[in-house]
Amino acid sequence: MYIIDDVCYAGEAVSDIKVKEATVLRGSMLLITFSTGEQRLFDATLLTGSAFEPLKDEKTLADFTIFHGVMTWMNGEVDIAPETMYADSYPYTSRNVGVAVG
Repeated sequence: MYIIDDVCYAGEAVSDIKVKEATVLRGSMLLITFSTGEQRLFDATLLTGSAFEPLKDEKTLADFTIFHGVMTWMNGEVDIAPETMYADSYPYTSRNVGVAVG
């Protein structure tokens, strides 16, 4: 168990984690493959703050680049730390992806 920003997470903290691949699903969900080999779902609608406003547009969200293990948008103007994406995502299962894709 570990704590980040007063939130308790199960398992062990993963350091030096990177995004290897990502796919945008419907509803602004991202299916992310991390350097650990895990696939996890990240809900981009939960991003707050003016920096993330452009990502509400599905075309902008889908136009990402992975640069040194970090997802970036708009030529690097917007990015999200892979550690944050990992901590705020949940494990991929065929059941929860079916909801996002179907």
